[in-house]
Amino acid sequence: MDPGSVEKAAAALLDAYATRTPIAPLTAGHPDMTVADAYAVQLAQVEAWTRAGARIKGHKVGLTSAAMQRQMGVDQPDFGVLLHTMFFQDSAPIDTGRFLQPRIEPEIAFVLGRPLSGPGATAADAVAAVEYVLPALEVIDSRIADWKITLPDTIADNASSGGVVLGTRPVRLDGLDLSLMGCLLRRDGDLVDTGAGGAVLGSPINALVWLANVLGERGVTLEAGHVVLPGSITAAVPVAPGETLTAEFAGIGSVTARFGEFGKEEAS
Repeated sequence: MDPGSVEKAAAALLDAYATRTPIAPLTAGHPDMTVADAYAVQLAQVEAWTRAGARIKGHKVGLTSAAMQRQMGVDQPDFGVLLHTMFFQDSAPIDTGRFLQPRIEPEIAFVLGRPLSGPGATAADAVAAVEYVLPALEVIDSRIADWKITLPDTIADNASSGGVVLGTRPVRLDGLDLSLMGCLLRRDGDLVDTGAGGAVLGSPINALVWLANVLGERGVTLEAGHVVLPGSITAAVPVAPGETLTAEFAGIGSVTARFGEFGKEEAS
């Protein structure tokens, strides 16, 4: 894609955010869009958001589990940027109207205590960089109508990012086996899915290494204090107004997302 086409694609996605109206897949109009093109479209949006005052608070890795790759019809991970505007408090009401077609994913969030950069980053480097982990629920969303996405579509759309709810009890990595860590996902108290950390590229640490090395090739360092979401343990679950979703993780506790009505928050 030429620079003009990249800017037009970014503008179309930014307009979808502003109007709350999803758009047709970008690849429908640009069937030859490459992964590199898609990341250029993503970057153009990130630059627009930061010019408007948004702050980068971390990154997410998406499509790391076989379940999510099957669900989305893709065959490799991707990454997106987390902005300060995307974070919500544990158990606090969330305005569902902020999103177009939200789904929820349980994840083991990393909070970095020191910078981590590639290429050449190893699992040992990643473990050393992590200060603690938190239980997390990621709200994924798509500005592409009906989630009709290819890999370039979701990458361009900031890896289908929407929001993040973090738990409040930090846990050090010492003694934790993230690959064996189980998770129960509940909707309004009813169990809707289960999974384990090994669904995420064998271990969420592997997703962190992948991200550090991919970003390092682009001259980007994962910063101390930033949050990294390594990918979902289960398939994504659709969210409706009035629902409460809770993820319970063995060894690190739970996190809850409460969704209010479209267009307004519930009273706390």
